[in-house]
Amino acid sequence: MISLATALWGRAEQQDFRSRVRGTLLGSAIGDALGAPVAGLSLEGIREAHGPAGLTEPAPAHGRRGTVTASTQLTLFTVDGLIRAHVRRDTGAWHPPTDVHRAYLRWAATQHDWGPDERRKDDGWLAREEWLYARRGPDRACLTGFADDTLGTLDQPKNPTARDAAATVRSAPFGLLVGWEPSLVLQLAVECATQSHGHPTAYLSAGALAVIVHGLTRGETLDAAVRRALALLAARPGHQPVTDALRRAVASVTETTPGPAAVESLSPGDGRDAGDTLAVAVYCALVAQDVPHGLRLAVNHGGDSTATGALCGALLGALHGETALPAAWIADLEGRATILELADDFALEMTQGPTLHGPSASAPAWLTRYPRG
Repeated sequence: MISLATALWGRAEQQDFRSRVRGTLLGSAIGDALGAPVAGLSLEGIREAHGPAGLTEPAPAHGRRGTVTASTQLTLFTVDGLIRAHVRRDTGAWHPPTDVHRAYLRWAATQHDWGPDERRKDDGWLAREEWLYARRGPDRACLTGFADDTLGTLDQPKNPTARDAAATVRSAPFGLLVGWEPSLVLQLAVECATQSHGHPTAYLSAGALAVIVHGLTRGETLDAAVRRALALLAARPGHQPVTDALRRAVASVTETTPGPAAVESLSPGDGRDAGDTLAVAVYCALVAQDVPHGLRLAVNHGGDSTATGALCGALLGALHGETALPAAWIADLEGRATILELADDFALEMTQGPTLHGPSASAPAWLTRYPRG
């Protein structure tokens, strides 16, 4: 597992990478926020509440417009864990699943503590953001998976029957590790997903998303990135439900007219299966005329609207960068400053890490933000 050498990053490459990192995290968050007001509603219920066209603009949820759910919270802690993993390499300790797990335990503390605890010296800056201590519909498997210090693994996963998309929606940041080989991105996302979701459909969907985002961040088309994910999944036991769902999504682009009927056909049953949820997001991103169109399509159905919105937003943000996102939706977004700060920190670590904490240079403020402990 290696990262690109700093020397390979020219100014244009750094600017493009930062835009895609910002686009991925902001896009995921605005998709999550767009879907939050219609979570749990059928398509008929959405139309009754928001009109015949369904939900077309951000609406209030959890008290105001633009509020995010636990999906965005966990995504941010994924980023925090990945930065910590790279910082800790200097110590000779290199096991990213452990660092990501520790980050998820910091998230778990936000779900039962009243606010930041200054006594926790290893929290860094993200866990001290008070707005993250709001409880926003956390998935049960995430709460139980991170209820103790035990690290779930592929051999001994947590919640082996959990097959919903909660692990998938927090996994887009793994795809931003552009200096890694796609197979390693898949493996890391899978290992970290098993920390709460032990069913192959759940953890392989998380891995597939990471590989797709990885390809987009490297400048591939969405179609090419999906094909790469399918090729890598083929060698994994239990892959068939996920690969079948992704193939249905790709086929539907030419076989159906974009709309709620096409979306709901990709998500049969209760709409909570991780593979089907990912398929909906991929389909909506493939047929999107622009980011708002794709996100509206992704949330107006009877499935898991917050998950499909977040996943579609991450894909479109990685594909097009932050400037393609709707400015008015970003302006309303809860935690926007935190998301941007974390995105820029991630880009800085990936492109300039050795100058921040390498053997010949050190930035003490960086190690305060991302402690090695």
